Amino acid sequence: MTLPILEILPAIDVKDGRAVRLVQGELAATSTYGLPVEVANEFVAGGASWIHLVDLDAAFGTGSNFDLIQQVISSVDIKVELSGGIRDDASLERALLAGCERVNLGTAAIENPDWTAKVIANYGERIAVGLDVRGHTLATRGWTEAGGDLFEMIAKLDSAGCSRYIVTDVSKDGTLAGPNFNLLREVCAVTKTPIVASGGIAELSDLIELRSMTNIGIEGAIVGKAIYSGAFTLAQALEVATK
Repeated sequence: MTLPILEILPAIDVKDGRAVRLVQGELAATSTYGLPVEVANEFVAGGASWIHLVDLDAAFGTGSNFDLIQQVISSVDIKVELSGGIRDDASLERALLAGCERVNLGTAAIENPDWTAKVIANYGERIAVGLDVRGHTLATRGWTEAGGDLFEMIAKLDSAGCSRYIVTDVSKDGTLAGPNFNLLREVCAVTKTPIVASGGIAELSDLIELRSMTNIGIEGAIVGKAIYSGAFTLAQALEVATK
């Protein structure tokens, strides 16, 4: 049986107008990789069909890079998944009008389930929910606060008709320590909603393993530091995700 393609979403995290990578969500552990528009266009040239774009300043409540985010989206002709600071009708509408294909709700989805159910009903496939966890406990507010039980939240979001989850083990993010495959299998076992895996991807073998899980619900993989650090290229990632 031929496995479905694993969608590769190279990540651009924006802080203070620059493309950066954090380690385990810590602002103090930041590496800088240049101008977001330039990075985005490098990803397009490398064959990407998606970009996962995050406004870290908005996510942490320390500011906004929205004008730059708009520039990044308008500079590429591929799909953009936008995350960071989208917590109410105004910020959601602004994000969608900026031209992204879909938004990823984080803290708001956990703290305001009624609003989340409403926007899922209104926008369908354009809404994804980020499930950031330590163990089985959700992490909110830029991963600084606990937000309840992962599986209880999945049940609520499934009932609301959520179209997609982005699952991140916070302890793995930016570490190049490998994904939490056990967590991903646990999530796939309790929902039929497609899963985008995030956090810890370090080697092509990690993507090969995730590709093998596309038949149980893994749809895509967000790849950041492994590409930036030269562990593998975007072209190599796309090759193992599709062949």
